[in-house]
Amino acid sequence: MPNYATYPSLKGKVILITGGATGIGAVMVEAFMRQHAEVLFIDIQEEAAHALCSKLHDELGKAPDFKALDTTHIEELQSFISSIGQSHGRLDVLINNVANDTRHSPLDIDQQGWRDCMAVNLDSTFFACQSAIRLMRDKRNGNIINMSSINVLIGPKQMPGYVAAKSALNGLSKSLANQYGEYGIRVNTILPGWVATDRQLALWLTPEADKEWQKSVALRGSLEPIHVANMALFLAAEDSAMITGQQFVIDAGRT
Repeated sequence: MPNYATYPSLKGKVILITGGATGIGAVMVEAFMRQHAEVLFIDIQEEAAHALCSKLHDELGKAPDFKALDTTHIEELQSFISSIGQSHGRLDVLINNVANDTRHSPLDIDQQGWRDCMAVNLDSTFFACQSAIRLMRDKRNGNIINMSSINVLIGPKQMPGYVAAKSALNGLSKSLANQYGEYGIRVNTILPGWVATDRQLALWLTPEADKEWQKSVALRGSLEPIHVANMALFLAAEDSAMITGQQFVIDAGRT
């Protein structure tokens, strides 16, 4: 990983990242580990998660804490977050990164499919925030970063559920920021563009699609997970102490 800014205030911070085994989440796990934070992450992809832990242990001499967990299982999710208060004494930063952007036609999705989309993309984020805020409120300090998408700004086809959920997440973040700022809790949202993760490259970001993307942006080049992780580092650090309720777009100028 290239050398970027070091944030001394992140050292020792207890960070929880959902969906941290692959893609943007995995790069965020590594980025915070390299800032000497205490990193925990949850995911359903156990093989990828263990591989990430082994890699970081080999490179850094320490591995993040991994919990195999489906974030749509709300009771289990909330129980785990609550346990962090006991195991680590506090939770400083929650990053809600888990998502599923599977495409579907507005005319074909049924009620269960719609509910499933909301469960992973919106419900899990709200209930993770709820549990985290309970811990943070008692300490009168905390930081929540919710991962949205520029798709809420451009409204692409075949993604009505995902766009609806991420749009709601933006409003949720603003509401939480306003309500819990008095407790020293900050809530911000990151809206990435088309990031070249393994999943996107395998399913949708074909060479042809990338050519069209490059025509639509101001800055040429690949949008990488580290570009998103760097914003998360800044928002989690004390350098952004007076920033809350904001949306940060990282899309090379697409929007």
